[in-house]
Amino acid sequence: MAAPRAFLCLVARQWNGKARGIHSMSESMTPGSSPKRRTLLEFLADHFQDVQTLREYLLQKQIRKVNQENRSYSGIQERYGPYISGAFFILNQGGAVKFQDKEWILQHERGHFLAEFQKFQNIPVEAVDASGCAINYQGMSNILPLKELRSLSLQRCPNVDDWCLGRLHVLAASLQELSLAGCPRVSERGLACLHHLQNLRRLDISGLPAVSHPGLTQILVEEMLPHCEVLGVDWTQSLNPGADQQPEDTPNPLSS
Repeated sequence: MAAPRAFLCLVARQWNGKARGIHSMSESMTPGSSPKRRTLLEFLADHFQDVQTLREYLLQKQIRKVNQENRSYSGIQERYGPYISGAFFILNQGGAVKFQDKEWILQHERGHFLAEFQKFQNIPVEAVDASGCAINYQGMSNILPLKELRSLSLQRCPNVDDWCLGRLHVLAASLQELSLAGCPRVSERGLACLHHLQNLRRLDISGLPAVSHPGLTQILVEEMLPHCEVLGVDWTQSLNPGADQQPEDTPNPLSS
């Protein structure tokens, strides 16, 4: 199992220090009494269990942090309504929200929003920009009550996966724009769940590394959502890469 890069650097420094100490000690000893210098791999082998334990600890810590960031805001929703709780969740995530007929509210304006949030209680949230946020399946519960949501950007969200997309059918009546660009965990299975969103007019599925056949997938999504503009790859180049390029060693008959 690979060790974290930072830990490897730390281990390397420690090992180099010990190696230098051994080397300087050996210089003061008489010839023939110098101990054998250990290699870095031997040092790591002795500490492999510690590296594995550290890696598991850091992973669990990261999972707890993400779950905490995606906790339910049901208490705020019961007291102030879904618009306030949804907006508060997105702003805490580092995103931006737009209430109907209002200007965008950005993450750094949370204090101003909280001071005047009561005037937004009855105003629907029509757009959410959660680009790069740590939203996961659990956190989607704070967005789905926004029944008038028209635009949702989840691009580059590292935790948005196929299961998250399976929950978007709740917004089928209102959602018109959706961006999933750069989501590393979205695959063909998740995109197939979007067939419920027949009111979509714009869908961005570009840069999805988990999609094995981007060109073919885009064609299928376009057939699934005939009234939607699907942004992604140039499917003609994806299906026939290099079709317009001529090999250098092939003579051009027109040049003769």
